[in-house]
Amino acid sequence: MRLIEQGWYQNHPIKWLLLPFNILFYLLSTLRRILFNLGILKQPHLDIPVVIVGNIGVGGNGKTPVVVYLVEQLKQRGLKVGVISRGYGGVKRKSPLLLTDEVTAEEAGDEPVLIFKRCQVPVVVSGDRVASVNLLINQGCNIVISDDGLQHYRLKRDVELVIVDGKRRFGNGWLLPAGPLREGLWRLKTVDKVIINSGLADVNEQHMYLKGDKLINLHDGRIVSVDDFKDQHGKDSVVNAMAGIGNPERFFISLHELGFSLGQKIAFVDHHHFCETDFEQFGANTALLMTEKDAVKCAGIAPQNSWYLPVEAYFDENQGEQLIDLIITRCKNYGF
Repeated sequence: MRLIEQGWYQNHPIKWLLLPFNILFYLLSTLRRILFNLGILKQPHLDIPVVIVGNIGVGGNGKTPVVVYLVEQLKQRGLKVGVISRGYGGVKRKSPLLLTDEVTAEEAGDEPVLIFKRCQVPVVVSGDRVASVNLLINQGCNIVISDDGLQHYRLKRDVELVIVDGKRRFGNGWLLPAGPLREGLWRLKTVDKVIINSGLADVNEQHMYLKGDKLINLHDGRIVSVDDFKDQHGKDSVVNAMAGIGNPERFFISLHELGFSLGQKIAFVDHHHFCETDFEQFGANTALLMTEKDAVKCAGIAPQNSWYLPVEAYFDENQGEQLIDLIITRCKNYGF
């Protein structure tokens, strides 16, 4: 864990050195929000509904599986869904990029490429989210899911969903950079749903968990159930694991819960740019397991015996259906 994250989640004294910068962050973010509330900064009109899937903290919280869930469920309702994302580093890309099979994770970011490959819907990456929505309108979409963007107040929104890591929650509860929060906890009272990824959900929060039951080979696309994979490799066999996500330990824990014994487990920083030398530390004869997010960047350079674990978002009882019903209800303003 990086030193700054130790300050956020483990009470390291580094947080006190960063505390003075919180005042500047608070003043700038508050001023910007006030300007939008007063109408001095404008929200451009958009002709289709927008659903924000965001968070108030930095780091991996499980937004992407929720985006995938919403896309698949809304498609089943007959809607033409599109997805927008800034993409990692995409703030530098002002001209919207419509993803195709040829666009790489290096060009668009790992999460947008994952969503495009998994859902097969139009996905646009740009720092200008309003322009991205307009491009999706031209593609025939009638509803847009925004992957992140809760604090992008220029983008009008019809539904706001906040995803929270149920294990780490809000860390020390401080704003950036002394804490992990982009906005104060007060913001949770203004959104439509707070969704807790694993962990315990409080009153007025909705519980969600991620589950994977199959492995896919990076090179030939073979799909094997987790149980069959363990049978083929021996129930007591050891596998290696790697993860370049916001909270790698969550992935390693999930593998333990699936019954895997981990030999080497290597955590990389979120959105790590992988190269061939990253894999030299893993034994060639031992299966290497990784996340789907990492797999979109590693197909050409990972060892042959590399597999990824796709996960799905699951909700307690009928809460998932209630979430979709909420979105559909808001869409009625657009003639749905």
